[in-house]
Amino acid sequence: MEPTQGLGFAHFLAQTDALGRVILGILLFMSVATWYLIVTKALEGWLRGRRTARFLRGFWDAPSLAAVERQLDERHPEEPFSRLAYHAIAASKHHARHGANRLNEAGHAGEFLTRSMRRVIDEETARLESGLTVLASIGSTAPFVGLFGTVWGVYHALVNIGMSGQGTLDKVAGPVGEALIMTALGLAVAIPAVLAYNALVRRNRLVLAQLDAFAHDLFALLTTGAPYGLAEEGSLPRTMTPLGVEEAA
Repeated sequence: MEPTQGLGFAHFLAQTDALGRVILGILLFMSVATWYLIVTKALEGWLRGRRTARFLRGFWDAPSLAAVERQLDERHPEEPFSRLAYHAIAASKHHARHGANRLNEAGHAGEFLTRSMRRVIDEETARLESGLTVLASIGSTAPFVGLFGTVWGVYHALVNIGMSGQGTLDKVAGPVGEALIMTALGLAVAIPAVLAYNALVRRNRLVLAQLDAFAHDLFALLTTGAPYGLAEEGSLPRTMTPLGVEEAA
């Protein structure tokens, strides 16, 4: 047991060569990037959820779209739902005032509004998915980076053992066991990245589904003056024109 008392991660670091240290540096960089994205995305999602709930509460409590527009002018849109509403209202007013003067404004008002809202949703999708490629890449490559480090460490250890001429089990097991640290580090980096990626994909899917449903309601408000279901039942005490002007029911 005496020769193996000094074995461990510190001993492995002392014995590894430049390539082993580069691999450790790569794994460390991957781990830092993973946890940075986890923390920032979690904080971003929490803030976005609070802002979305506040905006939607104010949106549906507003007396008209004109009031919503004033609120958005006073407070710049800071989350997907308010940005969608802001650009949709602006697109509706622009087409009503200027008509179709360019190719991107071609078609009737509904088509132009649909294209404008789809463009905003695509931008929000790209914003929500930022960083996911990094997490997916780390989750899929970190185990192989760690495995490569293990293979290189085993090779390095066996070469040293062969040069020393001491091939007993206690001389082989220690260095080979140390080399397996690289595989463990690769898994330790990959597992949080994979779990975070799956959680973020699921959260983004829910946000985009809610945003798409809100876009349908917003489209109905801007084109018919009432959200789906209410206009047909005649249950609104007043209707709103596409530009938000209230009229007596």
